[in-house]
Amino acid sequence: MRAPLRWVLWDVKDTLLKVRASVGEQYCKEAERVGLNLSPVEVEAAFRQAYRHHSSRYPNYGIAQGLDGRSWWMRVVRDTFCQCRVQDPALLNTMAHNLYQNFCNAENWEVFPDSQKSLERCSSLGLELGVVSNFDSRLEEILRVCGLLSHFRFLITSEEAGIAKPSPAIFDQALHKCGVLAANVAHIGDHYVNDYLASRSVGIHGFLLDRHDKHSQPDVPQEHRLSSLEELPSLLQQHMHS
Repeated sequence: MRAPLRWVLWDVKDTLLKVRASVGEQYCKEAERVGLNLSPVEVEAAFRQAYRHHSSRYPNYGIAQGLDGRSWWMRVVRDTFCQCRVQDPALLNTMAHNLYQNFCNAENWEVFPDSQKSLERCSSLGLELGVVSNFDSRLEEILRVCGLLSHFRFLITSEEAGIAKPSPAIFDQALHKCGVLAANVAHIGDHYVNDYLASRSVGIHGFLLDRHDKHSQPDVPQEHRLSSLEELPSLLQQHMHS
C-alpha cells in the first residue's frame, strides 16, 4: 500500500513559464534606450559567458559570499555589456538596474498553455501545491503578474533558502512546510538532475517534464516522464488511489 499523495511541488522556469524573448534581444532593447546599438547575437554570447562565470564563482546568487540576487544579477548584466565594449559605469548601472526590474513584468514571461489548467486540476483533486525553484526573490512578483501565485500555499526560492537544487536540503525545507512525509509528496520539473534525481533522492515522487523529447536518460521510466503538464493530474490521481 503506497502512501497517498497530499502535495505537489513545482519547478517554475521552463516548467510553468519561460522567458519570452531571448536574453540578447531583451538586453539590446535596454541598450537602445540609452542610445547604444548592439548585436543581439554578440550580447547573447557575452551573457552566456558572464552567467557561467558568475554561477561557478558565486553559486546560488553568491549568498554564501555576502551577495544577494539583485547584486548578483547586476554584476552579470554589467559584465555582459563590458564584454560588448560598453565602459561607462553610469550606463552600465542604469541598464543593470532596469533589466533587473524589467524581468518582473508580465510581458517578459510566457506562461505555457497547459500550466493554468494543470494547476487547477491538481487543486481540484484535493492536492496542496507549493514551489521549489532555483530563482531569486523576484519569483513571487513574477508569479503574481502571470496570474499563477494564488495556486500555491508556499514558495521556496534558492535565494531565500540559501541553498539550491539539487541539494536535498532545499527539498527538506519544502517537506517541513508541507508537514507530511516525502512519500506523500510529488514534484514536477524539467531538469533531470535538479528536479527529477534530486526530489527522488529524498523519497519524493519525482516526475520529469520533457516538452521537447530531449531527455534520453535510460533510468527515467516512461511512467515518470511527461511531454505535457496536461498528463500530470491523471498520473497523480493513480498515486492517490493506489
